Amino acid sequence: MTKEYAQQLEKYLRLQTFPLGLKLLGREEQLPVKVKIPSKDLGQPVAICQALGFARKYGWTVALNGADQACPIGSVVMGWGEALPYYSEGNLAQGMYTETLEAGAKSEAAVRRFELHKYAYLVVGPLERIDFQPDIVLVYGTPAQVMRLVQGALYKQGGCITSSFSGRAECSESIVNTVVTGQYQVVLPGNGERVFGQAQDEELAFAIPYGKIQDVLAGLAATHQAGVRYPIPNMLNYKPAFPAKYLKLAEMWK
Repeated sequence: MTKEYAQQLEKYLRLQTFPLGLKLLGREEQLPVKVKIPSKDLGQPVAICQALGFARKYGWTVALNGADQACPIGSVVMGWGEALPYYSEGNLAQGMYTETLEAGAKSEAAVRRFELHKYAYLVVGPLERIDFQPDIVLVYGTPAQVMRLVQGALYKQGGCITSSFSGRAECSESIVNTVVTGQYQVVLPGNGERVFGQAQDEELAFAIPYGKIQDVLAGLAATHQAGVRYPIPNMLNYKPAFPAKYLKLAEMWK
């Protein structure tokens, strides 16, 4: 089914990179057969945002655990590293993202994270190629493409989507927030993901709990049928305005 879902997303959104499926595994669960483990297959650990980049740009399926994950903030977010006082006090944010240590502590407190050692692995791969049922579907696109996803998500339920934005630690916003709340998330790729994961200036992302993907696709189809489409159709049926000299020539023809 994931391949079919990916094809429908491509049909209605014309994405530039693969939509992704993300799976969280406990220690007793086995990894998919075809998966790249950074320390083994790449010779080094990588950040979560890099793994997302490999999956959506290269088409790889990548599995990360604490030993294969290089970003300290990502390790805290995923529950692979303890949120020591040095972290909680705001030292990582102060001087870079916040003016004071107090503000840094407030920022770190707002970053939702999994319990320590709750999950052993994060597996991420292209939705059309994975051989497992994901927990999250994560789609990167332009603001207009993400707008269409929001419209599709709200077609059945109505209302609006509430998300949080900090400009950093977006793995918390796309993964932890989605799992904990069970709700859609509009995701603003942070500075780290733009540096290491190669997210582009014009990109946003949209996280979908897997149990809601059919509602999103049904909403995309219905709104597309109603004329709300991507690429956005421009209104072209109007009389254009021209400079006075152009109009003078037109008058001469009369």
